[in-house]
Amino acid sequence: MTELTIDVKGLSKSYGGRKVVDGVDMQVAAGRIVGFLGPNGSGKTTSLRMLCGLLTPDAGDGRVLGLDFRRQATEVKRQVGYMTQRFGLYEDLSIRENLDFIARLFSMADRREAVAAALQRLGLASREKQLAGALSGGWKQRLALAACLLHRPRLLLLDEPTAGVDPKARREFWEHIHRLAGEGITVLVSTHYMDEAERCDELVYIAYGRVLARGTAASIVEAAGASDLEDAFVRLVGQATDNFAEAG
Repeated sequence: MTELTIDVKGLSKSYGGRKVVDGVDMQVAAGRIVGFLGPNGSGKTTSLRMLCGLLTPDAGDGRVLGLDFRRQATEVKRQVGYMTQRFGLYEDLSIRENLDFIARLFSMADRREAVAAALQRLGLASREKQLAGALSGGWKQRLALAACLLHRPRLLLLDEPTAGVDPKARREFWEHIHRLAGEGITVLVSTHYMDEAERCDELVYIAYGRVLARGTAASIVEAAGASDLEDAFVRLVGQATDNFAEAG
C-alpha cells in the first residue's frame, strides 16, 4: 500500500461568509511532485496554509506526515518546508545571516553545519555575504528554498515559487525540485505555468474552492476532451462557472 504524505478530506475555510476552500480532499503519495493549479482566488494559498498548520480549517480531518494536521499543527510545522509567494526573508541581512536566523528559530543544535550545507546545496556559498535585498529574483528564490530545506523537512509546500523569475531560473529551480523528490522529499507546488505543470507526477486543479480534476496531465486532457492542458483547464473552469451560476 502506497504511503501517503498528505491524506486529508473535507478541507474547508470561510472568510466573511464566503467559502474560500470548500470540501477539498487531498492525497499525495510520498516522494511525489504534485502540481496544485487553479485561477487566482481559487483557494490554493489558503489550502497550503491549512496543510502546514498556519491556518486552522473550519472543517476537515486527516493526516500530514502521519500527524493529525489539526491537533498536531505544531509538530507538522517542524517537518514541513513552506515557501510563500512573496520573498519573506530579511533584505537587510546577508544570505548566511538569514539562514543562521532560520536555524536559530528551529533551535538546531548543528546550525552552523546545516547553514554551510544549505549554502553548498543551492550554490549560494560564493554569495553568502551578499545582502538578500540586493539579489535578483532567481537568487532570492534559491535563498528561500535553502531556508525551507534548512531543518530537513520531509514535505515541501511551495506557493507559486517561480512567479516573476526568468525562464533560466525557473528551469534551475525545477532541477532542484526533481533532485529533492529523488531523495524522497514530497513536493506540493502551486503554479500558473503549463510547462511546470507537465513536469509534475500528478496534478490537482481547483476553482471556486473545489477540486475539479486530479490525475496526470495526460489523463486530465483526455477526460476533458481537450487539445492540451491549458485547453482542459479552460473547459473545466467554464463548466464550473456554469454550475456555479445555476446553483446561485
